[in-house]
Amino acid sequence: MGDTIFDKILAGSIPADVVYEDDAVLAFRDVAPQAPVHVLVIPKHRMESLDDAPEAPDAVVAAFLKNVAHVARCLDLLESGYRVVFNTGADAQQSVQYLHAHILAGRPLGWPPG
Repeated sequence: MGDTIFDKILAGSIPADVVYEDDAVLAFRDVAPQAPVHVLVIPKHRMESLDDAPEAPDAVVAAFLKNVAHVARCLDLLESGYRVVFNTGADAQQSVQYLHAHILAGRPLGWPPG
């Protein structure tokens, strides 16, 4: 695991449009949004991808997932709905080797996504 852009955002060396932060997560707007609402949620406990979750402490994984839902509520997305995406690995086009959830909303989203 290297020094990714998300590590730098957490360290404060790269600015981000933060929408939520607590002891467990940081949530910020994507710089290249794919929907009217496109927020990334990253855990402060560093994991490279969702594949690392089984080895992480249960409390860390639970706090991360709960906070993804909490951020969606903070953004008032419950009534219209939202999608949460985790990209893991090259075929899924994971572009940053740091676990992150994409919250997408603000328009009808197509299916299948890829």
